[in-house]
Amino acid sequence: MKIGAIEVWPPVVLAPMAGVTNAPFRALCREQGGGLYVSEMITTRALVERNPKTFAMIRFEPGERPRSIQLYGVDPAIVGRAVRIIAEEGLADHVDLNFGCPVPKVTRRGGGSALPYKRDLLRRILREAVANAGTLPVTMKMRKGIDDDHLTYLDAGRIAVEEGLSAIALHGRTAVQHYGGTADWEAIARLKDAVPEIPVLGNGDIWSAGDALRMMERTGCDGVVVGRGCLGRPWLFRDLDSAFEGGQERVRPTLGEVAATMRRHAGLLVEFYGSETHGVLDFRKHIGWYLKGFTVGAEPRRELATARSLAEVGERLALLPGDQPWPGDAADGPRGKSNARERVHLPAGWLDDPWDVAVPGDAELDSSGG
Repeated sequence: MKIGAIEVWPPVVLAPMAGVTNAPFRALCREQGGGLYVSEMITTRALVERNPKTFAMIRFEPGERPRSIQLYGVDPAIVGRAVRIIAEEGLADHVDLNFGCPVPKVTRRGGGSALPYKRDLLRRILREAVANAGTLPVTMKMRKGIDDDHLTYLDAGRIAVEEGLSAIALHGRTAVQHYGGTADWEAIARLKDAVPEIPVLGNGDIWSAGDALRMMERTGCDGVVVGRGCLGRPWLFRDLDSAFEGGQERVRPTLGEVAATMRRHAGLLVEFYGSETHGVLDFRKHIGWYLKGFTVGAEPRRELATARSLAEVGERLALLPGDQPWPGDAADGPRGKSNARERVHLPAGWLDDPWDVAVPGDAELDSSGG
C-alpha cells in the first residue's frame, strides 16, 4: 500500500489513541512488525501556539520512520498553519486529520466525528491542509457519521478525493455508537467502491490477525487500522506481519513473557517522561489490558495498580505465575471502551445547515492528547 510516496507493508496502521500511542508504545509495536505508527492526537491550536506539552508529545525515537502525526482542528486557517509548521520544520513525514473522535469535549465544539456533517467546512479544512503540506501526504480518519440519520462518510470520501488527500480511514461506527455494538464492515466496502482513486483503510473490531484478513477480503479495502485490539498486545503486529506474508504463526506468550513486556513498557514510560512517578502512574492504565484472560487474582492486580516505583512494578510482576500459558480466546476480543452513548454532544444548531462554514467560537482545543 502507498500513502503518497510512503510504502506501507504490511498494510497496517496503528490508530492514534489518546494517552496510549506515545513514543514508548509505538516502539514496542514497531519492534514486532512493519506498518505505519501514528502519534497521539495533536491539536492544531496548541501546535500553532507552540504549547510546550504539545511539542513534547511530538517526539519520535531515533530511526522511527516514517513519522506520522495526527492533527485535530476545526478552523481551516489554523489547520493550515499547523500543517505548514510540520512541513517546514520537518516534524513529520505524514499528516493525518482527525474526523473520527467521538468524545463529548471534542464533538460539542464541532470537531472530530461531528465535523464532516458540515461538508463545505470539511472541504475548506482539507484544502488548507493539502495546500500547506508541501510534499507530505495528508490523510483523514473518520466515522460513518453522527448517527444513522446523519451519515456523512460517502460525501466526506468524495470531498477527500477532490481535495487531494492520499488515503482515507473509516471506522465502521457512528459517533453515537462510540465503541459499542459491532463495526459495520459493509460501510467500508461501500466507501471503497465510492472512492477507488485512493487507498481506503478499514477500522473497527480487528482483534486478531485473522480479523484483519477477513476485513480486507470482505470489504476490498487496501489496509487496516488497528486500535483497541493492540492494547496490552503489541505483539499483535508480529501476528499481522506473519499473516500478510501468508504465514500461520501467531504469538502466544506465557504470562512470564507478558510480564517482561510490561516491565519494559513501564521503564520506557519513565524514560519518556523523565519522571518515575509520572511514568509508573501512566503505566497503570495498561495493566488490565496486558493481563486480560490470564488467571490473576484481584489482590495481585490491585498491588500492581498501586505500585509507585519501577522497583515495585518489577517485584510485583515477578510474583505472577510466569509459566501460565496464553489463555487463548479469553485474551482476545474487545478491550478498552465498549459502551455506546445515548446522544452525541454537538454545538447548538449544528444540524440545522450541513453547508454552513461558520467555525464555533470555542472550537479549537488548546491542549493535545484527546
